[in-house]
Order: sequence, then C-alpha cells, then structure tokens
Amino acid sequence: MTPAPVEVRELGLQPYVPVWQAMQLHGRECAADAPDALWCVQHPPVFTQGRNGRPEHLLDPGAVPVVAIDRGGQVTYHGPGQLVIYTLLDLKRLGIGVRRLVECLEQAIIETLSQWGIEAERRANAPGVYVGQAKIAALGLRVRHARSIHGLALNVAPVLAPFARINPCGYAGLPTTSMQVQLGGPVAIERVRDALLANLAIQLFEGVDLPLRHEAALPAELVRVQALGRSPAP
Repeated sequence: MTPAPVEVRELGLQPYVPVWQAMQLHGRECAADAPDALWCVQHPPVFTQGRNGRPEHLLDPGAVPVVAIDRGGQVTYHGPGQLVIYTLLDLKRLGIGVRRLVECLEQAIIETLSQWGIEAERRANAPGVYVGQAKIAALGLRVRHARSIHGLALNVAPVLAPFARINPCGYAGLPTTSMQVQLGGPVAIERVRDALLANLAIQLFEGVDLPLRHEAALPAELVRVQALGRSPAP
C-alpha cells in the first residue's frame, strides 16, 4: 500500500518554547490517521537540555536562555543558520523502531551533505553526523506511544561560537563545524532544506517516491500555543 503524503510545514524563525509546546500537543492529540509531518524551522539562540542532561555540560551559557526539555540526550545549541527539522511520525505505521529512525535521520543527512561534496559519517554510540572529528548535525528524539517528536539539527551556516560554551551533546571538547565552514563560503539554507526533505522521504519510506505535501499555514498546534501565550495544560 502506498504511504500517505507527508505534511511539510515551513515555520520560519520561531522561538523555541512555543514550537516545543506545539510538538507536545501534536504528540498527545493527533488522530490515529493524522499524516506524518516534518516541521522545518530556525530558532533564535537557545541551549536545550535533555531529560538526563547534566549541569556540568553547561560551561558558560551567559545570556543565552537554557530550556530543560523532554527529549533524550544532553545539551545542544540552536540558532539562526541551523536547519532544524522536527520529525512528527507514527513509528508503528511506518513499521520501524527508534534505532531505525535514528539510522534514517543520520543517513538522510549524510546523503544530503554528499550532494555538496561533503563526506560525512555516523559514529557508534554517539548519535549525530560528523565530518572528520567535528560534529555537523545533532539528533534528539522523544518517542511516546510509538509517536516521535523532536528530530534533527544540521549546521548549515550558524555562528559556531556558542557551541564552545557547552560540552556539545555531553562530549567535552567536541569540535563543531558547518556546511559553510566545509565549503568555504555561503550556502542557501532553502536548498539544503529541500534536499534533506527529499532524502528523509527516501530513507523513511525505503525508496518509495513519496509526495511531500507542503502546507503554507503554520501548524494548528503552534497557532493554538501562540494564541494562549503560555504553556498548554499537560
């Protein structure tokens, strides 16, 4: 049976917390037949600390806000120029588990980077994607009742200095890099987004030529959170 189209939402530049709250709403309230969704977004500068995050990995956050959240993993940084794609997926319907989801996200990033001539790889026991010794993309997920929220963050052209104010993903001294650094100049984040979306569809649906249904409006959950102006009730 051909999978249903994946709903793609382009959120633009959005504060972290409302988008996180909207993801939580989506995970709790979406109907069983709701389409899988990919939310593409950039965030203003923010450090996010995973459920088991250790405070010693926050070296010097300064004025950058720190948000404790419900994904796995340690601390990471989000900022403009970093492409974030949240993967709101029904894993039971896809017939995959968490480990396979992580592999799909990593491979989609690797394939995307290869389109720009950047050779990247995954590492055992260290989720994410690396170029040489430096990390170029991070993953963080939460799966509840076989539904995933959160997703991936690919450094296209962010300011990298804030990564030095943390131990990225809990690894002291881990260098970070970006497509801009690797290519020696600017790269259009919109082109990277489109390529990564196509590779995600290929990886998640095992080569099926799956249509991505782009929706112009913001997700209803985000609109609802913005209207409330506060965290939705748990």
